[in-house]
This record gives sequence, structure tokens and C-alpha cells, in this order.
Amino acid sequence: MSLNIDALPFDPELSQGAHNAVFVCLRVEPEEKVTLITDEACKEIAASLVAELNARGCQHKNFVLEELAPRPLVDMPQIILDDMATSQVSIFAVQAQMNELKTRMQMCNVVNQKKLRHAHMVNIEKKIMLEGMRADFQKVDDLTLRVMNIVNQAQKIRATTPAGTDITADLSRSYKWIKTSGIISRDKWGNLPGGETFTAPLEVNGRFVVDGVVGDYLCAKYGDLAATPLTLTVKGNRLTEARSANKELEQEFWQYTHRDENSDRVGEFAIGTNLALSRVVGNILQDEKIPGVHMAFGDPYGAHTGAQWTSTTHIDVVGQHFDIWADDIQIMAAGKFLV
Repeated sequence: MSLNIDALPFDPELSQGAHNAVFVCLRVEPEEKVTLITDEACKEIAASLVAELNARGCQHKNFVLEELAPRPLVDMPQIILDDMATSQVSIFAVQAQMNELKTRMQMCNVVNQKKLRHAHMVNIEKKIMLEGMRADFQKVDDLTLRVMNIVNQAQKIRATTPAGTDITADLSRSYKWIKTSGIISRDKWGNLPGGETFTAPLEVNGRFVVDGVVGDYLCAKYGDLAATPLTLTVKGNRLTEARSANKELEQEFWQYTHRDENSDRVGEFAIGTNLALSRVVGNILQDEKIPGVHMAFGDPYGAHTGAQWTSTTHIDVVGQHFDIWADDIQIMAAGKFLV
């Protein structure tokens, strides 16, 4: 357990985003206990969060992953999981490393079982604290709710972009739309910065041009894909083709989406709603919240959406400048919401 984060100096420009996280998004109460998990790369951001936790007057325990186990992690350290089980709130501010998804799933199992208000800040960095984390999350929450109230009545969503995306998602009333607007509740943990609503689709078909970013550790490796987009073909909810001028990206993405029997299956269909964002920065944590559509291949977050299948992987893909229709209602034109 690390004791030095409290005393670590940090750029005061981080304070506004950290205050949003603790006071607005997580709504931490003085009588609550918080588990804060970070790593060497994110310690300055963690220090800004700890300053806000101290200002709130709550009890908290802070962990730095490298002080507990070698990276990349094989398993989430048990001392962290045990501490989380005694908390009401948890914060995970860490840079992702290759093959650590399983350890994050172990952590999220505790979050789901104990119904923690959990802020998932994977790959958080300073520019995100100064942009997406400075959003007016009450306004983002209001917009997300308006969008969700339209899409959860729809049978079909179609999305197109000037880059060539033309994708149709058939929806099931058996699967729930989830709101992760940045206002985090016991019912659903959320990424910070927040700003999206998502579901597990019944079936997706069409072409999705990834001219934004791809997720997990591939995001840090390849960044903004505007110059070398990844074009994906989806048939019957399965990825059937991936093409890019960047052949290394093409191959690595294909391998990632074929690790188990459902890694190539669209598990998430989402609409980003963070109004503070207008440009890709090359970080999936923020870029998937840009107003527009993103999807993920792999695990459908069935504990929340109601989907009955699982996968050991989950990787997001983000496009830009969408037109979106929910049945016959156009809800976005050229990346701008009409609702």
C-alpha cells in the first residue's frame, strides 16, 4: 500500500477535472470509504484525485500497481480486491498494458458484486483531465438521457460517415441501453470522462471505417487513425474482414478479435455524448465519448445489458462525423446532435 501519493506534488490545472470526478461524478460522501488504484504513469493524476478525496474528508486507501506486482499484471493483486470489497467507491487511474484485460475484469467483478460506484479511468492522461474531465457532466447526463429515451424505443439504428461507414444495428428489447454519462451510480460503473449510452446489439451488418481510434493497448500503439483508417466489414454480427494501409495494425487487430469464439462478435453498440469533445486525441478513454457512434467487438457487458454470451476480450472502434437515424428519426447530422 502506497502512502506517498498524498504528499506528491501535482499541476494545479488537474484540480478541476479531479474535483469533477470526486464531487460531481462519484458524489463521494464524507462517511464513505474509497479504494484508489493507480500506477507509476498516472501518479500525478492520482495525487490530484487524492487531494479532492482529502477535501471531501472521506477515508481512502491508495495502491500503486508496480509496488504490488510486476507489470503487465497476471492477476489483480488480492490486497486490492479485498480492500475494494470494504469500500463504497473505487477509482482505477492506470495506463493499460498488454494482456491485462483479465485483471480489469477481476476488479470489475468485485465492483459488480458489491455495487461500488466505480470510476474506470484506464489510460487517463493530463490532456484528458484538461478536456473531457472538465465537461459539464450534468448537461452531458441530460443529453445522454434524451438520446437513450429515443434509441431504446428503436428497432434499428443506421449510421453513416463521409469516410464510408454505413452500418445498421438491429436491436432487441431484451437488451438494455445503459447510460454512462459521467454521473456514476451503484447500478452501473462508468468510464471517466463519461458521455455515452450503449447496448448489446442483436445483429450488426455493414461497413465501419475506423478513422478515429481502436481500443485497449492498441490505442497507445497506433493513436489517431485518420491517415491510415481501418475498414471493417461486419456480417451477421461477426467481423468478416479488416483492411488498412497499415498492415501491422490490420494484422494485430485481426488477431485481437480472434482470441476466442466471441472475440469477433459485436458486443457493444454505443453513442458518444460528451459535449466538451470535438476532436480525436488518440486516446480511447476520451475519444469514444466524442458525439457519434462507436462499437466494440467482444464481451457485451452482459451483467448490465442482459446479453447471455461472454468473451475474454473487448476492443472498441471509433469513427467520426456521423449521421445517425433511430428508425426514421435522425438524431445526428455531421456529428451534431439534433435532439
